[in-house]
Amino acid sequence: MRRRVSALTAPVGLIWLLFLVTLALGALRPALAEGGASEAAEKWPIALDVVLDPARRSLQVEAQLLPAERDFRFALHSSLRISAAEVDGKAVRVESIGGRGDVRGWRIRLPQHGVLNLRYGGTLPALDAQLDHREVLKGMPPMASERGTFLPAGGAWYPRPAEVFGYRVDVHVPAGQRVVVPGRLVFEQLSAADHTAARGQATGAVIAEGAGDYRARFEFAHAADGIDLMAGPWTVREQLVARDGAEPLRLRTYFTAALAAEPGLAEAYLSDSARYIARYSERIGAYPFSEFSVVASPLPTGFGMPTLTYLGEQVLRLPFIRATSLGHEVLHNWWGNGVLVDYQRGNWSEGLTTFMADYAYKEEQSAAGAREMRLGWLRDFAALPADAQQPLADFRSRTHGAAAAVGYGKSAMVFVMLRDLIGEAAFDRGIQAFWAQNRFRIAGWKELQSAFEQACGRGLTDFFTQWLDVAGAAQVVIEHARFLGHKDGPGGVLQVDLRQSGPTHALHLPLSLEDGQMTRTQWVSLSGSRETIELALDRAPQALRLDPELRVWRRPEEGQLPPILRQAMLDSSPRLVIADQTEAAVAQAGPLLAARFFERPALPAGLDALSEGREALLLVGTPAAIDAALARAGLAPRPAKLTMHGTAQVWTVRTDSGRPLVAVSARDAEALAALERPLPHYGGQSWLVFDGSRALERGVWEAPGTAVPVEMR
Repeated sequence: MRRRVSALTAPVGLIWLLFLVTLALGALRPALAEGGASEAAEKWPIALDVVLDPARRSLQVEAQLLPAERDFRFALHSSLRISAAEVDGKAVRVESIGGRGDVRGWRIRLPQHGVLNLRYGGTLPALDAQLDHREVLKGMPPMASERGTFLPAGGAWYPRPAEVFGYRVDVHVPAGQRVVVPGRLVFEQLSAADHTAARGQATGAVIAEGAGDYRARFEFAHAADGIDLMAGPWTVREQLVARDGAEPLRLRTYFTAALAAEPGLAEAYLSDSARYIARYSERIGAYPFSEFSVVASPLPTGFGMPTLTYLGEQVLRLPFIRATSLGHEVLHNWWGNGVLVDYQRGNWSEGLTTFMADYAYKEEQSAAGAREMRLGWLRDFAALPADAQQPLADFRSRTHGAAAAVGYGKSAMVFVMLRDLIGEAAFDRGIQAFWAQNRFRIAGWKELQSAFEQACGRGLTDFFTQWLDVAGAAQVVIEHARFLGHKDGPGGVLQVDLRQSGPTHALHLPLSLEDGQMTRTQWVSLSGSRETIELALDRAPQALRLDPELRVWRRPEEGQLPPILRQAMLDSSPRLVIADQTEAAVAQAGPLLAARFFERPALPAGLDALSEGREALLLVGTPAAIDAALARAGLAPRPAKLTMHGTAQVWTVRTDSGRPLVAVSARDAEALAALERPLPHYGGQSWLVFDGSRALERGVWEAPGTAVPVEMR
């Protein structure tokens, strides 16, 4: 899952006009609770009074803020029209300053400093439930429907007052709908039926009974980098958790009726949320907010926002979501939402969250599981074309698989290597220091480095500079190994010739020494393109393996890198080959699958392409046609484990040239169509068996690597 980083994860076309000004104070006439505009102006940089009708897709907003600059520039989605602009009760002129895509820029030259009141609204785009996970990552406009409404922070649905800011949002929606905004729920007014259901439910918010509509107020008093708003026909479950020295923690689920009817599902999410919050409160520092909610999304989202996570309703039933993804999103309340990211200097939060959540869970399960995850990171990176191997310092957000391989995989591996370098105790002290020093501030890699240097008492400039600023990865091989034995005893000196190609790194490498009885590990250093390492040993090893546990960011030897689907997915000029053109329905379904599978458009090619060229290939067809095409091209046949069970089988085909080749063997066109949505999610696999859209089996080909024999002298 991924953290939604408000405006900064939207594409450039959606954010170029979101002009950043200095932090300002704002005001809003409250619609629900007591207090006037003067009170709001003293406290909130921006306050919004929102009336939303999802059925009509109508949005009407009154925004009040106090811009720090008299030349105030902001952006709104093109579906929204400004109806009035006033400063201290006097109308002011609003100028259009162009736009790009569906975003329009506006400018107000304020006659004097004062409270700016904007009224605007319009008919929002309809919720597009057909968006896939890749399209969701690239940014979305504000969208509404009775099934669900999502106004993303980067969707230009409010005037952005500053780079970071606190806010207050009052919302009014029709009966049957509920609303969530990241922050503290201060007040909610339920319909008579909902209010009756809520009686006896402990809550820190003021709950009132209304005529029918739902109203709520949310406040976020800390620094935030955007405002998200979600609405839907949800059923709410709540649990309060006592905390020492603090008000109770409010946990909620906002589930669809079908999810809420699942026995024990909401209760399990509430319990697991409490468990993760307790875990990270102890490890890092006290949970920084008053609540946490799990909100069902009609879109394939996996977003973490302050005080909540917005997860696709289709995956919430899956057990692994609670076991891994939920903890990842809870942790983002510390990393990314509690300490904000300095995007100008790179996004550290995704890697640190992956390391402390997903990877930590694997470590707790088994050493083999943790190694498998490290292999996945290295394998994903090795699948990238050279022009996609950006420096880690350049990573901002995940919009495609190439960015994820660096921003999640390499970044998480940096923390693995840092812990190996300075030790677990110093690493834990560094984590706690980083949190204590940067809570609710914008921080970057520089602040992380400083915290870890304080914790371990040594400089780490070379370490961080290398792993952040150098693109790509080195490849290291053992060229030769020899043991020079002593004449008068079993001991001697092991000499190992190491060669480094690609970008030169200063590497701290584990060397595994095997003598037939046991395996020992020695850490060695390599900083040049070629070096001979000498180790004094009490007995001679028979063979050596370089970093067999894959604890160092590098390009492993081919024997450690089984082919995976992602190698083909990320190719810059992929090709599609239909094995049986006589099957018209299959020939029509193939291009649709290729459009989902590849990240770039695939060109059609004939069967001769299986024997020519180096571009990635997707070979699609019925089982008999696939097997015949592979045999004709002299390629490896269908693996024995991929028999004809299931409706479709997918596997990477080993080729002498190493070109990425993926075979998709499907019973018919319907079976091919069923793969369109799930298959792109399995880039880290070598093979899969599907029953419709459900993966029955999956795996990665064996790749143990090579043991280098030691010459005895």
